Amino acid sequence: MMACLGRVLVPSLRTALSPRVAQRSVHLCPALCAGHNKWSKVKDIKIPKDAARARVIAKLTMMIRIAVKEGGPNPDFNLNLAHLIEQCRSKSFPKATIEAAIKGAEKSKAAAQFVYEGRGPGGFVMLIEVLTDNNTRSHQEIKRILSKHSAMLCDGARHSFSRKGVVVATKDGISLEQALEMAIEAGAEDVQESEDEEERATLQFICDMSDIRGVRAILDKLGVSTVSAGPEFVSNTRAPLHEDQLKAASNLLEALNDCQDVVRVWDNIEATS
Repeated sequence: MMACLGRVLVPSLRTALSPRVAQRSVHLCPALCAGHNKWSKVKDIKIPKDAARARVIAKLTMMIRIAVKEGGPNPDFNLNLAHLIEQCRSKSFPKATIEAAIKGAEKSKAAAQFVYEGRGPGGFVMLIEVLTDNNTRSHQEIKRILSKHSAMLCDGARHSFSRKGVVVATKDGISLEQALEMAIEAGAEDVQESEDEEERATLQFICDMSDIRGVRAILDKLGVSTVSAGPEFVSNTRAPLHEDQLKAASNLLEALNDCQDVVRVWDNIEATS
């Protein structure tokens, strides 16, 4: 849906934990996903909050369409849909809006989901998730936007990302050291600091997709206020960009997100001084 300030190794913290728990390697790193810290503030500075919220509603509606097409309209049997409904509720979406999105997905004409791979200014890579009923139109529009912003479609960008489970929680005064200990206890692989679209501090607990429910359940028992959980693309290699490159990247990603067929864009940008 990417500013890493450095990955902190944790031997000193792990030694304070039990020997059994200490064997798990967990990394402490501000989130590599979009929407937080220095990179997010560059990226989102031109987007008024009302417009941003409208775009979030539109994108989540599209994601609900995908989930319903893939797994049906019943969230009890469609885990991805259940996660999306929860995200909508955490953002105070009206119940009628959520129900309309689900019903609209069932009645909407057939659409296909694609993920395009691209390379942007400064050498960062991105994955562009698209939902469309006309792939030729979408392909041409994506190419036009990329070309206009000195970017291009490419092969191999997917290798810079891993499909992971992400449990998002409110930070609520939790220090990064405390978050790390919680991640270890919950069985998460990473914990990352982030911000939501309203610039509220959050924590992202990264885990294997099959462990999403288990990690969230343990975090809830530990008193962590989780707000959503679901699959994400998480970058495993980063592209450092300077201020001028960040501005160009921001314009590109804003144009892509404004495209009606684009659901989400993931990037591997790291902001540098």
